[in-house]
Amino acid sequence: MNRRDFAGKLGLAGAAAMAGAPRLAQALEPRVPQLTPKADTCIVLWMAGGMAHTETFDPKRHTPFSKGVKAGDIISTFPSIPTVLDGVRLSSGLENIARVLDRGTLIRSHVVGDLGKILHSRHQYHWHTGYEPPLTVTAPHLGAWMAHARGPQNDSLPPFIDIGQPWVGNGEAEELKAFQTGGILGSEFGPFRVPYPEQAVQAVRPPKGWTMERFRARRKAFEEMLKASGKKAVSDNKQRRLLLRSIDNADRLLDSPSAAAFDLGLEPEEVYNDYNTGQFGLGCLLARRLTEAGARFIEVTTEYVPFLGWDTHDNGHTRLKDMKRLIDRPIARLVTDLEERGLLDRTLIVVASEFSRSVLIEGKVEKPVPDQVNQSNVISELKEFGMHRHFTGAGSVLMFGGGVRKGQVYGVTSDEAPCTTVENPVTITDLHATMYHLMGIRPDYKVEIEKRPFYVTPDGRGEPVSALIA
Repeated sequence: MNRRDFAGKLGLAGAAAMAGAPRLAQALEPRVPQLTPKADTCIVLWMAGGMAHTETFDPKRHTPFSKGVKAGDIISTFPSIPTVLDGVRLSSGLENIARVLDRGTLIRSHVVGDLGKILHSRHQYHWHTGYEPPLTVTAPHLGAWMAHARGPQNDSLPPFIDIGQPWVGNGEAEELKAFQTGGILGSEFGPFRVPYPEQAVQAVRPPKGWTMERFRARRKAFEEMLKASGKKAVSDNKQRRLLLRSIDNADRLLDSPSAAAFDLGLEPEEVYNDYNTGQFGLGCLLARRLTEAGARFIEVTTEYVPFLGWDTHDNGHTRLKDMKRLIDRPIARLVTDLEERGLLDRTLIVVASEFSRSVLIEGKVEKPVPDQVNQSNVISELKEFGMHRHFTGAGSVLMFGGGVRKGQVYGVTSDEAPCTTVENPVTITDLHATMYHLMGIRPDYKVEIEKRPFYVTPDGRGEPVSALIA
């Protein structure tokens, strides 16, 4: 629950609670690390929309644009550049990330699920929760699991903070909301949302014209309404307790010095401008400040909007120039800033996307799905030049800090189309198990729902990839 939802819609929250709530886990495990954690904070940098691996972190043979080039001959539309690692190259436009690649591991063999027809919302749900929809219960976001298993690192900060994904004007807002939730763990573990990082400080201040006295009076009235509602009016006592704790957490943040972490105006102008490539860049700056303040889990997204951003159904080459400008400098600056502050070794940074892109292949070669993007066999216009089809046979993930092995490239994809994974595939389940392991959480960590265990990885069978761990 963010401050605006709490302060502006306090009465509506009570009505919603009394109308019924999602089924919640009944038996909660203690909030203590089950393993010795190598990281205390996790930051996911989400490339929403499908980031083409051959155009970013796994470049292949470069084919420049020319009228009449065959689509089947195109693998990478950008030339490659050298990195700080001998013999390892990235796609042009990622020069800053190339200079910090020795601080972490580049996975080139990430393979995502086969979910039938490609739908961004389904694949994003799968990646963020580890579970394939549909389910009979609501699977928690991985940030909610980390908040539940480890608890807050700073009692004044929400343990799960989500940055950069507005709902207004998004045709798939309801689908995106399905995985940005605490799910069966309850609202206490759901995200504190900051849709616009440049306005983040407003999320930790009372609404304009309000005093703290008025704010607290309304909170007291709401609590009394909950108590008076009676046991039958709320789904159960546990739901009421979780809701009240969420409100208490929001109130504590308003009074805490930690609220200053949300104020980007406190940054030196030079630093602010270096991060400010747009909303994502400022989100990275906010993530750095929140990490310094002791946040547990932070996600920063490039924002998913159908047919925009990484969702390149056309003009793939041209639009990726802009996307790489958006992410390159902020990601590299985030890594080096945390390193200079002595925080990188205890902060796990993961750069990922729901799937990759290809010129001609939709899905996987061995499991094709219906084409959703028309693609000419011969390129006649610049707008046809790029990776426009959804590809699930390979993908790239970057991991920095937090117990990750440094200076490593893991996994191999084929050099020729369709550039699928050929060595050391890393599934979502095992990638999550690795992330949880680094955060001190076992892959079979569980709660009980409907008298059955529900695990942090499906059936508790995720296996951390030991080669990724220092």
